[in-house]
Amino acid sequence: MKLTDLRLSAALLGVALSLGSIAGAQETRPHRPAEAGADAKPASDNDANTLPIPPETTTISKHDWSAGGRTVHYTATAGNLLIKDDNDKANGSIFYVAYTEDGVPAKNRPITFLYNGGPGSATIWLHMGSVGPVRVVTESPKATGPAPFEWVQNQYSLIDKSDLVFIDAPLCGFSRAVGKGTAKDFAGVDQDIKAFEKFITRYITVNQRWGSPKFLFGESYGTPRSAALVAALNNDGIEFNGVVLLSSVLNYNVREPGYDVETKTYLPSYAAIAWHYNKVPHNGEMKDFVEQARKFSRGPYAEALEQGDRLPKAEFDAIAAKVASFTGLSVQYVKESKLRIAPTRFRKELLRDDEEILGRYDARFEGFDVDAAGENPGYDPSDTGISGVFVGAFHDYIQSELKYTSSEPYNLQGPGINQNWDWKHHPSGGARGGGEQSQPDTVIDLSDAMRKNPKLKVFSANGWFDLATPFFGTEHDIAQMMLPDTIRDNVSFGYYPAGHMVYLNVDALKEMHADLERWYPEAAKH
Repeated sequence: MKLTDLRLSAALLGVALSLGSIAGAQETRPHRPAEAGADAKPASDNDANTLPIPPETTTISKHDWSAGGRTVHYTATAGNLLIKDDNDKANGSIFYVAYTEDGVPAKNRPITFLYNGGPGSATIWLHMGSVGPVRVVTESPKATGPAPFEWVQNQYSLIDKSDLVFIDAPLCGFSRAVGKGTAKDFAGVDQDIKAFEKFITRYITVNQRWGSPKFLFGESYGTPRSAALVAALNNDGIEFNGVVLLSSVLNYNVREPGYDVETKTYLPSYAAIAWHYNKVPHNGEMKDFVEQARKFSRGPYAEALEQGDRLPKAEFDAIAAKVASFTGLSVQYVKESKLRIAPTRFRKELLRDDEEILGRYDARFEGFDVDAAGENPGYDPSDTGISGVFVGAFHDYIQSELKYTSSEPYNLQGPGINQNWDWKHHPSGGARGGGEQSQPDTVIDLSDAMRKNPKLKVFSANGWFDLATPFFGTEHDIAQMMLPDTIRDNVSFGYYPAGHMVYLNVDALKEMHADLERWYPEAAKH
């Protein structure tokens, strides 16, 4: 679940939650022949360049979930659906796990499509850590040890509000290229959007969900995917009710070197992290301290950076002292950095006296570097600290509870996807929307979708301690949608004491769940 590799996990308190009767009857069966399509057959033996095309199959099991006095009887479906190229030939088999409530008419039951980012990341992180019916138990923010791993019923699941469909992106997880499909068909901003649109369209057709309230839920790179995807679906007549953006990075253009936009957007995150580690005086509450950092970043700090080498020395010294007061770093270090603190340097410098480094995805995680005198951290303890438990628990869960097995390996990272990613993007319209972009600005797409579908709601969830996609950067991006007053309030925000994967902190997961429990019914209204 990383930004280029997003993988983190859900830190959950060791509360004894019963799984209830999560295991039940299960069966594996193909879809009806008409659903599988004519392409669902092995490739010809005499075509060495054609990959096998598997049938569309599902493994089905029955389960129960209970929390807060509400019991949900649901069906878990692990399977694959085929998507086709422009010549109507199958070129991808997309793996998914769906959780659908039993006995509820489809038109009355929302459905949410969830995915991680990368690009090129599988979706076990959201699946096993966030709002699904089960979640792994970690020792976050400490590193979780080796097996045995524990997973429990997730009392903070959204299964009581929506059916949930967790999707592995093309070539990730158990998703595969088939037929004439190659990585080139999927490794790109627009290629990826097209593949997800085809999958979602097929899923709601096969499962008769056209009349259901519909939601997208993406994390990290999954957020620009969601912004562009909801616009593409809308342009093809498939309107959505809501989009959940977890740890967003919507506009890659502002991250070009030489502009200082990132420098300014990271400062409030540094302030939150410095507060967390008691490196700054605690006067008032953290949110008030962070708000002061926001105002400084928008005003005096931005003005100083704009002047560059022309900034008078007295002002340079004053700004350096102010940056130090927000970041917990020494004034001398800030001066030597020319007022610009890169996130990698901050992760190394803040706890240098303790010979510790901070996590990138979640700065609550600490680790020991081989070289205490270095400039940048040697690894990300918020990644290494949770990967093992997520991977191990996921494989145990789908095999023992969902009864799904595969002879194929589960690709945490789609082979060749991230390395060969085509970053060009053709946005869906708007005042800034004409022509091809060399880097995606999906703020344009999201604003286009909201204008054309004025009832579309957006919820932006952010971790205070995220150094991959800082919350102030998200605020900056979303503020550029140029929405009319009548729909500006369709966008709401949540902030939580966690990092990139908010759900790693069970207290933060509880808070985010409470916010989404209130948001979903409002967004699902006709």
